[in-house]
Formats: sequence, structure tokens, C-alpha cells
Amino acid sequence: MDLEQRVAELERRLDALESKPSVHVGDGDFWALEGLKEQLAHVADGGVLFTGAVRLPTEERYEWQYGMLTEQLLDADWSEAAEAFAALGHAMRLRLLREILGGRRTATELTELDDVGTSGQIYHHLRQLTAAGWLQSAGRGRYVIPAGRVVPLLVALATARPV
Repeated sequence: MDLEQRVAELERRLDALESKPSVHVGDGDFWALEGLKEQLAHVADGGVLFTGAVRLPTEERYEWQYGMLTEQLLDADWSEAAEAFAALGHAMRLRLLREILGGRRTATELTELDDVGTSGQIYHHLRQLTAAGWLQSAGRGRYVIPAGRVVPLLVALATARPV
């Protein structure tokens, strides 16, 4: 191949790389799955991995991944997860989590929202979310979602969507 053809081919490849995102999320794109299978090639039963790189409306960034072997998951006591799932099983709690992720961090800011109930009801939901580990009190009526819970929360929401 002569120099002009090689340069033209390199320019074509560069244009192709610049015109599409480096990470594809969509049907038929199993780059993460293929990587997991390579990592678990020695494990007969496989495993589960979830991961995320998130930038919130508040400009906070979270990168997180977690994986478990299938055997570990199947042998675990699933009832231990009941409290965490139960805390997410209420529409108002999910709304409060969304608002906190969006930047409303104090109980006062949350009580100012429309259709969230009384301050007593809000504090009840905040206590439930805190007890289940979805929230942490940051003092002075301020709440945050622990860094290690941001991506799992978004994963839980993604898994609840219709397939």
C-alpha cells in the first residue's frame, strides 16, 4: 500500500473513531459481558457484575463496580436483602432519593416539595432509608446517599424497568 493510501486509511479510521462514542450501551453490545466471561473463565458457574460511571446533576461523579460469583449469590441468605428492598418499595422514598441525588439534601428542602406529605411523614421515610443504608445523615438535617450506594441504586432502578 502506498503512502497516500495508508494516510487515507488512517484518516478514515480516525473519522470513524471520532464520530462515535467510545462506549456503546445498547442492544447487541456485550463488551462488558465478554470482559466478565474472560475474568471468570476458570469458574464453572459464572458470576454477576454491575458497574457504573455516573455524573449527577450536582456535578458529583461516582465510579463503582461490584461482582459476585453465582455460587456465592445462590448460597447467600436472601432474606438479608429484604430490608434494603423494602425501603425502596415506596414511591415517596424513591422520590426522596431522586431529589437528594438532584441536590436537595436537607429535610427542610425536601418538605418544601409539592405532594411529599407532612414533615413527620418525610422524616419517617428518611429514617427508613437511613436504616436500610440508602441514606446517611450528614448532620443538621442534611442527608446524603453513600458513595457506594449511588450506582447500586441506579442499577436497581434500571432492573425494575420493563425489558
